[in-house]
Amino acid sequence: MRHVVFCLLLMLSVTVQASEADRLRQADFPAQSHDLVLKNQAVLIYLWADVYAAALYAPDDTPAKQAWSQQKSLRLALYYFRNIDRNDVIKAATTALERQQTAATLTRLKPELDQLHARFRDIRSGDRYALDFHPGRGLNLEINDQVVFSSRDDELARVYLGIWLAPKGLSDSLRNSLLN
Repeated sequence: MRHVVFCLLLMLSVTVQASEADRLRQADFPAQSHDLVLKNQAVLIYLWADVYAAALYAPDDTPAKQAWSQQKSLRLALYYFRNIDRNDVIKAATTALERQQTAATLTRLKPELDQLHARFRDIRSGDRYALDFHPGRGLNLEINDQVVFSSRDDELARVYLGIWLAPKGLSDSLRNSLLN
């Protein structure tokens, strides 16, 4: 019986991997974006459902993990497979931020976090969100290739990208896939 269960789990694993590859192809991330090159991509799966594909871009000569740790230019692109209410997105982001940051940091960044979240909208399948960070220039939020929010605050950029790239964020497996 254990052998049968193991075989079924192995088959399910292969099916999930094939599904992730299909989803990444569907997201169709370009090899380059905003003078950065694609480093890694992964699919966020929640309760057996593919939620979005994520792609991380960094300078050509810098590994993704090093670009993150040294605060180099980064671009995180998300391609959504599902409709998601904007309030659910904001709630998930806020929960991750509260796990990762001190109350003092969140209080200091609250006005800009509120402005950033105010620009979110209900997500529809096929929507593309991107966080584009360049040191000294700050953070841009793009929705379907249109900049809808900008901040020159590098700390805000670091904190917000940390939702995906820092420990205790939305998904450790997604973080590891993007940074390795």
